[in-house]
Amino acid sequence: MATAASPSVFLLMVTGQIESAQFPEFDDLYCKYCFVYGHDWVPTTGLEEGISQITSKSGDAQQTLVWNFPIDITFKSTNPYGWPQIVLSVYGPDIFGNDVVRGYGAVHVPFTPGRHERTIAMFVPESTSKLQKFTSWLTGRRPEFTDPRVVAQGEGREVTRVRSQGFVTISFNVVTKDMKKLGYDVSPSDMQNPSLMSVTEGIHKY
Repeated sequence: MATAASPSVFLLMVTGQIESAQFPEFDDLYCKYCFVYGHDWVPTTGLEEGISQITSKSGDAQQTLVWNFPIDITFKSTNPYGWPQIVLSVYGPDIFGNDVVRGYGAVHVPFTPGRHERTIAMFVPESTSKLQKFTSWLTGRRPEFTDPRVVAQGEGREVTRVRSQGFVTISFNVVTKDMKKLGYDVSPSDMQNPSLMSVTEGIHKY
């Protein structure tokens, strides 16, 4: 009697929203996102990157910037190593009307199924001298990364001087398929199981 073949890949389905931000010093901001993931991961449907609308601060005391910008992507993989991260870049006008970066940040997609909310502390690169700071202010050319994906990769970033600036809130809805059949059980009640250490190590090493 024939039996169904065991799956060789698992699926990670991610939907959600880049909901809002707090940048007390700035207004009229928009957000770009992209996903960064390991070599074993392949996007099958959805968008790997996007750009939101420009939004202005709310009129209340919170002065929240609301985007509610949707994210929707599905990955397949044979290995949890290199678990996807979402990288955010927030931009807005300076006093000369030039678009400049107001913050970078990154967070791993949650690896337990269900709804999750994450608040990401954002940062910007800093000029290393007063002369560079003055020149960048005068010319409207602020320090920024040529590829924001570097934010998700720890190697080399520790030599970059940065300054914390603002927060972004994201909601995730996570669904996985066939992870358990491949030996990876990521249900919340099992996350203390020693057999899952390889999963979490694979996620945090990347």
